[in-house]
Amino acid sequence: MTDRSNSKPLANDDVLAQLTRILAERKNAADSDKSYVASLHSKGLNKILEKVGEESIETIIAAKDAAISGNNQDVIYETADLWFHSLVMLSHLGEDASAVMQELARRFNMSGLEEKAARAK
Repeated sequence: MTDRSNSKPLANDDVLAQLTRILAERKNAADSDKSYVASLHSKGLNKILEKVGEESIETIIAAKDAAISGNNQDVIYETADLWFHSLVMLSHLGEDASAVMQELARRFNMSGLEEKAARAK
């Protein structure tokens, strides 16, 4: 991804930080006729969840196709759509990517089996 202001490639954490900032700006101030994000927020949580579900299915199909073709381009594209719409969902609920990053960080040095067992309690 490139920052349009200076055409330098962005570091991965910069992409997430910039996207989080843009999503917050468009949630609160953008015209829903001119901003896709604002239009999703104006339609409400159910519409956002519908998009997350749609993108989930498209990602699954792309992954199955990639396993057969060996070409991951579509699964990467669809995963980006899924992540984007998941971030819109979090924004709508008053959260952002940092909450998810903190949860992932909490899980370091913990096996997936331990993490799953801790949730069951």
